[in-house]
Amino acid sequence: MNVPQFGEPQPGRSYPDRPAAFVAIERDGMIAVVRVSLPGGGFRVDLPGGGIDPGEMAEQAAARECGEEAGLAVEVGAALGRADHFFVNQDGETHNTRGRFFEGRVIAEAPQLKIEPDHALEWMTPHEALAALTRPSHAWAMALWLRRDRRTGR
Repeated sequence: MNVPQFGEPQPGRSYPDRPAAFVAIERDGMIAVVRVSLPGGGFRVDLPGGGIDPGEMAEQAAARECGEEAGLAVEVGAALGRADHFFVNQDGETHNTRGRFFEGRVIAEAPQLKIEPDHALEWMTPHEALAALTRPSHAWAMALWLRRDRRTGR
């Protein structure tokens, strides 16, 4: 499988692989995104998701991260694709995020699961989300989601 690589590594920095899983969650024609507040001001907009912990399946990590970041209990569905992304997080840590992207649906709002105070859930139309997503790999996954035949899942 040909996995696209996004981002540009900064010279002199290493980017260890970090497996991660993200979800395009639709509810009532809107897509869930998280607005991440950055130290010193500013923000980025991501699909909900994050790192896969040792022993976790990608789908489990995606569901867990949706709770931690957005306070949503979700059912993780069909895979959208895989994409890698050279990334520097808000703490200055570098990773080559080895992302797996999925479709998902909300089972319930679960504010008790939310533990990341710098992440805020927002709902956008799919095209607003496509334009707002900060990381090119997330925008790529949103474009895949938009191109899928909604009736057949292909």
